[in-house]
Amino acid sequence: MLPIQVTEPFLPDIKEYQALLAGIWERNWLTNQGPLVCELEKNLRIYLQVSSPVHCVANGGLGLQIILKALGVSGEVITTPFSYVATTSAPLWEGCSVIFADIDPLSLTIDPKAVEAAITRRTQAILATHVFGNPCDVEALAAIADKHGLALIYDAAHAFGVRYKGKSILEYGDASLVSTHATKLFHTVEGGFVVAKDTEVSEKVEWMRRFGHAGPEQFKGIGMNAKMSELHAAMGLSVMNHLPEILSGRRRVVEHYQSILDEKEGVSSAITLRDHCEWNYAYFPVVFDSEELLLRVMDRLKKNEIYARRYFYPSLDSLDFVGAPKNCPQSLSVSTRIACLPLNPNLKEEAIEKIVSCI
Repeated sequence: MLPIQVTEPFLPDIKEYQALLAGIWERNWLTNQGPLVCELEKNLRIYLQVSSPVHCVANGGLGLQIILKALGVSGEVITTPFSYVATTSAPLWEGCSVIFADIDPLSLTIDPKAVEAAITRRTQAILATHVFGNPCDVEALAAIADKHGLALIYDAAHAFGVRYKGKSILEYGDASLVSTHATKLFHTVEGGFVVAKDTEVSEKVEWMRRFGHAGPEQFKGIGMNAKMSELHAAMGLSVMNHLPEILSGRRRVVEHYQSILDEKEGVSSAITLRDHCEWNYAYFPVVFDSEELLLRVMDRLKKNEIYARRYFYPSLDSLDFVGAPKNCPQSLSVSTRIACLPLNPNLKEEAIEKIVSCI
């Protein structure tokens, strides 16, 4: 049995990809909003059933930075310590200051009560993460943002295809960023896309991602180079053809994990999915009774060439360069005891059982 990685990028039949590459070669059009990028954006908008345009970007980090700029956020941002580092580094890179609000220990998403308690006169935005694709308490966060006049931004990196109360999770908040990195269930090798509800903000995202261009010799304002290339869009279009089998395969793996882990002492499924959520089976996180037990299990798995990963560790409020108070005990506790087990649509039952037997 080959080494088992925590994630495994889905690759379509190479002939599917080559057919799209042939068109790129014929047109000699590699970037600058080519026809494949436009087609991918149109297809994503239809597939996800979102009411606003989809803006593909070169990667998720740039997408978050553009959202902050388009919404005019330059001051204090309240965010979660339990997320990938980009959720914190993007506002810091843009010159904002970061304040952390602790998480709910069941959903692992940011706690709205902690958010409201953290608001100051300098607060301009809430940046929340749909953790492992599990939706935030979007109603409570919207009420807080409306009450205090704050921008509400979602890091939806893990939330491709997630629906809440019958509609896309991307319909909530002022703007959302989805990652399409190679490790995600839908990918473009590197990349991401932004959805913003307000027409003016959506238009800003569009020109900000391409140096501010409004035409060959005209500019709307300051922008950056965050464009997606035709080669990356070609991969996305190829992968889209296989989404039903990707999702059904991931669901099969998750359900098999759940069926044989339910009775194991010292370890349990890490998240409680929010009611009315149509999940995407993006990750399979488990939480252990102690960090000592987690480390023992990780060592056992590694000796068997099984590579789980500590998502998300460390708790971001503990990073020295952030300069924010360390006041998130729930995030600190969970982050030291949680790991994601290998998950991809082709993982065999014998591999799943080997993983669980090591645990």
